[in-house]
Amino acid sequence: MEHIAALLLIVGCSNSMTECRELPARVSVFETAEACTAERPFAMGDVRGQAQHVVARCLAVDPALEDDYDQIVWNVRPDGSLDASLQVSNVMVASNLMRPEKDYVSQQ
Repeated sequence: MEHIAALLLIVGCSNSMTECRELPARVSVFETAEACTAERPFAMGDVRGQAQHVVARCLAVDPALEDDYDQIVWNVRPDGSLDASLQVSNVMVASNLMRPEKDYVSQQ
């Protein structure tokens, strides 16, 4: 299995920067940060016209946590800069630790 080294996040905003949303990237995961950085201007060009202001950022992915990331937290500042990070929330979706095991030996 190949590991992901970077994730491309593209956000489109209104001209006033008060309404922003994530925009889809044709390719959003990359094996190297350099590949993500090289693709970023082309990906921004692909979504041009979907928002008045488009910003994008490559986020580093820690291979040890690759399967644990469950959130992208981002904020576009009034000056147009994009703050973003990948987060591990440590929220367990479902668990059944008290599940009784069936005793097949004692059943007849």
